[in-house]
Parts: sequence; C-alpha cells; structure tokens
Amino acid sequence: MANSVQITPRLWQLKLGMVDSYLLDTEDGLLLLDTGYPNSADKIFAAVRESGHDPARIRHLLLTHCHVDHAGSAAEVRRRTGGRTYAHAADAAFITQGAGERSGTTRSPGIMAGLVYFFFIRNARTSYEPLPVDQLLTPGEVLPWAGGLEVIHAPGHCAGQVALLLRQDRLLIAADLCSHVMGLGYSVVNEDLALARQSILRVAEYPFERAVFGHGDALNERVNERANQQLQEKFARLS
Repeated sequence: MANSVQITPRLWQLKLGMVDSYLLDTEDGLLLLDTGYPNSADKIFAAVRESGHDPARIRHLLLTHCHVDHAGSAAEVRRRTGGRTYAHAADAAFITQGAGERSGTTRSPGIMAGLVYFFFIRNARTSYEPLPVDQLLTPGEVLPWAGGLEVIHAPGHCAGQVALLLRQDRLLIAADLCSHVMGLGYSVVNEDLALARQSILRVAEYPFERAVFGHGDALNERVNERANQQLQEKFARLS
C-alpha cells in the first residue's frame, strides 16, 4: 500500500499506520503537518520521498496539537531538517516538555471508541522528546502559503487543537477535530466532549468542500453536499 497519497496538486497524505501526517508544497519549501508517534521520522522521510519530494526541503513543521501520536517524532524531524516549529499557545508548553496528555482526558462513548481505546491507547505512552516551539499560532491568522492557510482554533479534543483551512483549495485539514474511520465520529479521546462538539459545528460553518483527518479517510463532496455540510449533519444529531 502506498505511504503517500496526493490529495491536491500541493497536498499529500503521509500514511504512518494508525495516524496520518500531511505534506504541503509551499512557496517557501515544504510544510510538514504533524509527525506521528515517536520513532516515525524514517517512515515520514520515506513517504516524503515517495511523494516526489526531498525531505531536506522541509522548512516548516506545524503541530496541530500536543498528543503523542501527532508530536511524537517532531524533535527528530526538527533536528534532521532544521524546520521552524509552529503550535497553538495552549499546547506549546506541553510540547516543550514532551507531555502528550492533560489530566481529565477521557474516551468517547461508543463500542468502536471503546475497542480502539482498549487495544491501542489505554496503555500507550504519552510522553516524547521535548522540543521548542518557534512560533505560536494565532486563531484566525492566515499563513502565507499555498494561497492562504487559515488557522482555526478548535479545542475540545485538546486545548491547543487547530484545524487548517486551505482557502484556495477549499479543503480542511481537520487533524483530530474529529475522525473519519468507518464514518464520521468523535476522536477516541477528548478533554471536553461537549466543547469538541461545539468546535466541530463551528468549524463546519467554514467554506470547505473536502476534509482530511489525522485518523481515517478523506471526506469528499457528495452530490449536493459538501464536507462541511456532512460534518454539520452528523454532529448536529450527536450529544
């Protein structure tokens, strides 16, 4: 199975097993979004090369939140590329300490969430090699890459969780805002489930036709129903 899947002319999904990273080709080198679990750097660089890019061109490293499955290999990637790191202020202190979970984080309801939590998360490590955050992300700012990359703060799953809107491509990089494994659903764990739902519904008001996630498949436009509308329809029904 391919470890690199092209999503748009400038965006690639890097498959790292249980979690995905994303690679954006910008006017200022490559932007890597998230880094998977610890010890994933070699797998990331292999997927980058499979996408047709040179890992040495990675100039930016954006962490959507502090969890170990998204920031676990960030220190190694930064060391090998010299990439500038970005994260939301609410999670920056955790990243600089290598801490991947806040107290009070609980699993979401449902059989599937329970099974994934029991087999893959319950006893997994929550720490990783710490690294500095070079630049704090500001909600609403538009990073000057690929036609504008808008930062959307979306707490609930994690206090510093951000989603990114590729304005020109009308595509949402949702990270762990929610998941799309066997259908749309909450992320397996959340710090505040009610707040997570509020964030999902608020993000669904943005104009995107497709969405990609840290866990699961891309959400594509259906007949007369864009991805943002599908999020609205699904989570408006959930409590």
